[in-house]
Amino acid sequence: MTSQFGRGFITNIMLISKHVSLPPERAWIGLADHMNEAVLPPLFKGTEIEELFSLLRQKIVWHQNGLMDADDLEGVKRTLRKLVVAIDRELGIENPEVGKYD
Repeated sequence: MTSQFGRGFITNIMLISKHVSLPPERAWIGLADHMNEAVLPPLFKGTEIEELFSLLRQKIVWHQNGLMDADDLEGVKRTLRKLVVAIDRELGIENPEVGKYD
């Protein structure tokens, strides 16, 4: 069956990234849908990546529209940045960073 909102790990991280780049009033619309079939790869179980992925899921799914939209979105962005750096580290990149102009 074809996925409606994306299935996988990196695929859903990319889709979430597209949402969080929008203004807060638009970013939240449909964002939680991308967590429905977001899957943590077994090789990341028990790692910092699992912790950050769980935190990201919690921040996205528990968000209440209209309440602290901009503040909550900044928290999601920070967690997303930490997650992708942790993935790079786990994949063997020695000194990953998101850069000065993220």
